[in-house]
Amino acid sequence: MEKILEVKDLNISFHTFGGEVQAIRGVSFDLFKGETLAIVGESGSGKSVTTKSIMRLLPESNSEIKSGEILFDGKDLTKLKDQQMQKIRGKDISMIFQDPMTSLNPTMTVGKQIMEPIIKHQKLSKSEARARAIDLLKLVGIPMAEARFKQYPHQFSGGMRQRVVIAIALACNPKVLIADEPTTALDVTIQAQILELMKDLQKKIDTSIIFITHDLGVVANVADRVAVMYGGKIVEIGTADEIFYNPKHPYTWGLISSMPDLDTADTELFSIPGTPPDLLNPPKGDAFAARNPFVLNIDLEEQPPFFQISDTHYVASWLYHKDAPRVDPPEAVKKRMRQFPASKEGNVNV
Repeated sequence: MEKILEVKDLNISFHTFGGEVQAIRGVSFDLFKGETLAIVGESGSGKSVTTKSIMRLLPESNSEIKSGEILFDGKDLTKLKDQQMQKIRGKDISMIFQDPMTSLNPTMTVGKQIMEPIIKHQKLSKSEARARAIDLLKLVGIPMAEARFKQYPHQFSGGMRQRVVIAIALACNPKVLIADEPTTALDVTIQAQILELMKDLQKKIDTSIIFITHDLGVVANVADRVAVMYGGKIVEIGTADEIFYNPKHPYTWGLISSMPDLDTADTELFSIPGTPPDLLNPPKGDAFAARNPFVLNIDLEEQPPFFQISDTHYVASWLYHKDAPRVDPPEAVKKRMRQFPASKEGNVNV
């Protein structure tokens, strides 16, 4: 498969009054043409910082890409000047943010907001951009597109506003679309509609998607591959089937166990004990060691390398060293795994 984006050994810090926060520590992954890569993990694990660095949207006042490369179209994005990034941002790489109300300008009609990137990047006339914007509104499923074109964001429901944001992101047929928790602010019914819309649009415009979420269940039927982040690092990466049917990292087990289902009583909700590490002073060894019920002595001393489970499945845990004791997933994880029927495409359908 053709690589569209490569992130290599990325290290990012924030300089605060309390000291240097090592937010991203050695993150590497590839994005292939036409695929959806989901990046999952708790709040603070580094998901959004990683993807905002791709767009070069981190604040210059206190953030620093200390090392690493972000390769796109033969260019290292970390080395580009802001003027060069402006030609890529919105055209080749677009982003859908979490809250559509903070993404849209309340003083402008939605039509004008969709037209902006079209006029800037595609150099179309106003009449051509208007026609393209109306087509995009139709594409994302907004009825009466011609009339809606003239309306303001407050005249749309939450789900419809998110569709407008998606239309803006797709305005220039980007090669990479980053979706930063695009369904978190929506109810579950609208969530399902937006996820289905994104799957459908991906097939139509042949874009690659990076989907960020803290909820494994959200991406179960959307992602081709899943990267699990914890403490500023990727701790497990594999195909959706591998992550859902054959998870290896204890943190991934915890995320799967915490997914509720219709049979889960209020008193049975699972949470991973403990708190994420303080990245002002990252732990010497495995960042998950303090919360890992299967912790080994070496976890406290050395960070684990990636161990290869299959051609596409890698896990950073000392549990997969040849001398480590055999550990099986807890029963709660096995129960959830049995509830994941595979879809026709081979992905998981929860």
